[in-house]
Amino acid sequence: MPAFRYEAIDSVGHSVSGVLNADSARAARGELRTQGLVPVQVEIIDQQGEAGASKGISLFRERLSTVELALFTRQLASLLEAGLPLEQSLTALLEQAERTFLRDLIASIRSEVMAGAALSDALKQHPDSFADIYCALVASGEQIGHLSQVLSRLADYIERRNALVQKVQLAFTYPAIVTVVAFAIVIFLLTYVVPQIVSVFANTKQKLPFLTVMMLAVSDFIRAYGWLLAILLVSGLLLWRMALKNPEIRMRWHRWLLTAPLYGKFERSLNTSRFASTLAITTGSGVPILRALQTSRETLSNVAMRAQVEAATASVREGVSLARALSVNKHFPPMLIHMIRAGEVTGELPAMLQRASNAQEQDLERRALTMAGLLEPVLILTMGVVVLLIVLAVLMPIIEINQLVR
Repeated sequence: MPAFRYEAIDSVGHSVSGVLNADSARAARGELRTQGLVPVQVEIIDQQGEAGASKGISLFRERLSTVELALFTRQLASLLEAGLPLEQSLTALLEQAERTFLRDLIASIRSEVMAGAALSDALKQHPDSFADIYCALVASGEQIGHLSQVLSRLADYIERRNALVQKVQLAFTYPAIVTVVAFAIVIFLLTYVVPQIVSVFANTKQKLPFLTVMMLAVSDFIRAYGWLLAILLVSGLLLWRMALKNPEIRMRWHRWLLTAPLYGKFERSLNTSRFASTLAITTGSGVPILRALQTSRETLSNVAMRAQVEAATASVREGVSLARALSVNKHFPPMLIHMIRAGEVTGELPAMLQRASNAQEQDLERRALTMAGLLEPVLILTMGVVVLLIVLAVLMPIIEINQLVR
């Protein structure tokens, strides 16, 4: 039964809007009149539009934010745990949804469910909002008959991931702001302040100090060719992104990232945390290990680690233990390998993976704070040195004039 978005006028003249299910637009208008409403506009919610449009450009298309996804999952899990049927739970979520897109999305999902489709199949119609791993976990919950428990664990997973991302972003926010402000101040000083002040000494025929001459040359170059530098910088970044589309270059780059000073361990911890937490929730929800490995591999942003997981999946398919398969290329930290080996021996693989994930999240947070803590004084010191050189370039001619006057 399709869903319709409507706008209507109630008995006292107030405008109301919402979503209802009906066989046709005519039936929807009849239902509104039965409720004492005068329909103004009734339009069907396109349930296939989002799925079909996902093949095109998705830059400006609406989708669920990570916060909304976590809230939707948590609320649905709570309603199902309270004993409400799935259709009634979706109806409750629809009634309290505030954003128009969210209301339309839930209405579309509810419409599919009321038509007899499984919840996982209804979610697959909206790939922009619900990733493959999300749909796979919901499908496993439906198969084992514990949908509410799986949704609750899924909500925990999304909330932990959001909290980790927020901590990392907050750690690097201050250094980013300092960098932008520093560049803006230096460019302003070089392009406006230095020429204005030093031009005063041009008519004195005084020989300017070397530092002042050098700073004037830099200032003239930035004012004359600053636009060219900006174009070259943007072009270089675009060429680098195009080069990374080459699989061989991208593989070499990502392998180097894993061994890069300071950042290498950060990259390893970030991907290990994603992999371990995803594998923990998938295996703990009854997903077969091979399918769980394939799903967890997609969460990795480092292609070198992704290739190792792909090779490990093939080895596990042939009967090799997961710990042994993952220990081949040494991309994953030894702690994760040991925890997986212990989980395979004790039969508690999901629990051990979750512990490993928690440890990696703590390590990632610590490294992010450490890197941010190191960046802050380095940026401030660098900015101070640059500003000091500019100030000296301006003051040195003034000092020399004072000495001549004396």
